[in-house]
Amino acid sequence: MPPPAKPGPQPGALADLRVIDLTQMLAGPFCTQLLADQGAQVLKVEPLAGDGIRSAGPFRHDDGLRAFGGYFQSVNRNKSSIALDLKHADGRALLEQLIDGADVVVENFRTGVMDRLGLSWETLRARNPALVYATIRGFGDPRSGASPYAHWPAYDVVAQAMGGIMGITGAVGGDPTKIGPGIGDIVPGLMLGIGILAAVHHARRTGQGQFVDVAMADGVLALCERIVYQQSYEDRTPGPQGNRHPLLCPFGLFPARDGWVSIACPDEKLWARLAAAIDRPEMAHDPRYATNPARVQHAAAVIGAVEAFTRARTKAELAALLGGIVPFGPVYTAQDIFDDPHFAQRDMLVEVEHPGCPTPVRIAGVPIKLGTTPGGVHRRAPLLGEHTEEVLRALGVGQDRIHRLLAEGVIAQETPCTH
Repeated sequence: MPPPAKPGPQPGALADLRVIDLTQMLAGPFCTQLLADQGAQVLKVEPLAGDGIRSAGPFRHDDGLRAFGGYFQSVNRNKSSIALDLKHADGRALLEQLIDGADVVVENFRTGVMDRLGLSWETLRARNPALVYATIRGFGDPRSGASPYAHWPAYDVVAQAMGGIMGITGAVGGDPTKIGPGIGDIVPGLMLGIGILAAVHHARRTGQGQFVDVAMADGVLALCERIVYQQSYEDRTPGPQGNRHPLLCPFGLFPARDGWVSIACPDEKLWARLAAAIDRPEMAHDPRYATNPARVQHAAAVIGAVEAFTRARTKAELAALLGGIVPFGPVYTAQDIFDDPHFAQRDMLVEVEHPGCPTPVRIAGVPIKLGTTPGGVHRRAPLLGEHTEEVLRALGVGQDRIHRLLAEGVIAQETPCTH
């Protein structure tokens, strides 16, 4: 298993959880990073060429090494790395030894890949009955439900399209729109993390592991739960809503003199505060606008009144008038986030070392705050196979055999001191 992360203030709530991470790209690595952030010992098992996103960038201009870019750094912190050729019998045997001592295996290969390698859930369960085996695929694993698309490859954009979120995103009456960040990966990754922890809890009570599966398309659909009940209750297929909400008013984005702001006042108390703040107190008592259902019916007039107020003022002026009075927030760019003290004070912009760069870089921090056993960013993402030798020695593999495995191309290792 990997060496423990450098200790922070506390070892982390999941410090006794051992995870073998066979994932690549975004969905799987994001899931296992959530566990690593809370102290789990996560060993990333990579092919000899490495996770494909190592080369994806972006790279800082002064990075003299280019071992990995910002994409890889942002979803692989707090992990160790070992590089194995799983098509080689010795590589598979080493992985089996690692799994024998693990609590969790996570993989996001296409359906059937692990089975063909002789490393299926059924095979590994026979070796380690308490093992939690977790998968994330575009359309799930047939063990959980035989989708007609089980063998289709998928990325974030496919999950966003088929899970329903693109169909309700964009200008009213306009084309479907992709959500900016990779929610087709990240949301299923979050859900798989919850499933893993639930299965580990059961395994520690009973000694019985289990198979845990999340389909990316299913995860996006769950995020879009509103469209299901709208279709079911109203027999109506929702379309793009623009920057408004179909059931709440006012609730959305409003133009400012120098950008956009968000305002949400769906209940009567908040609406009364907003009506007073925009110098339209009479609208809080007018039966056409006094309740949320009435405001939804007369949304054009309500939104028009709010827009007339916001459009004449800057974001800063609106923050001074509305911040803390009603739910309000300016629409931020990345630079705005870097400049706002909230994110610095909440440790959401964290400096980490980046091999090849003379100064640290910043990545997003850990949003889940535990009071007694806080998680954190304790070390950068690993170089390819950086911990291979250390992990194999812990398995009892002798130095002569390690040298032989390196020479035969079964394992690989990069070390910081060689660059």
